[in-house]
Amino acid sequence: MSYHLEGRLLEVCTCRVLCPCWIGEDADSGTCDSIVAWHVDQGAVDGVDVAGNTFAAVCHIPGNIMEGNWTVAIYISDQASKEQEASLMKVFTGQAGGPIAEVAKLIGTVVSVERAPIGFDVVGAKGNLRIGTDYYADLEPYTGPTGANTTLSETVFSTVPGAPVFVGRAPVYRSKNAALGIDVDLKNHNALQSTFMFEA
Repeated sequence: MSYHLEGRLLEVCTCRVLCPCWIGEDADSGTCDSIVAWHVDQGAVDGVDVAGNTFAAVCHIPGNIMEGNWTVAIYISDQASKEQEASLMKVFTGQAGGPIAEVAKLIGTVVSVERAPIGFDVVGAKGNLRIGTDYYADLEPYTGPTGANTTLSETVFSTVPGAPVFVGRAPVYRSKNAALGIDVDLKNHNALQSTFMFEA
């Protein structure tokens, strides 16, 4: 199996800014409830074009992020074909190897795999994410003295291995999933955005 994917990441979680998980420290409250969404702008998996689709994982992380055992609900864009869905599952669950497999191996249990209308509207380092009616997050970037986006790189953990991320906050972060025990409605907590290129 081979693939080449290019796109954008949006991640929000219950940690305050900055999320300590990225440097291998414990989450602010000991556990972390997160949404990680990868939107594919262009790319293919074994010749199957998957551009325009989003793969999102709603995660409950029970302790230090590096210890794994995440419990996850997976959502895939509802416009994806069955072939596209299968291809994205192979990549983002680690079956196809490559850099994202290092993240996927931290998943312990997948409680569901569903299709949903997903809105991924990120331009530069600002935007929002919507998954069905139960998940919503805004993203605002932090900037430095020159106006450039504040960037985090060379981290112990990353959902976009090999790429730096823009540090931000989520003015709104809502997430509700009974199977994961998640019921979140927060303001101004951690948010990260990046671009990615994954291939294997």
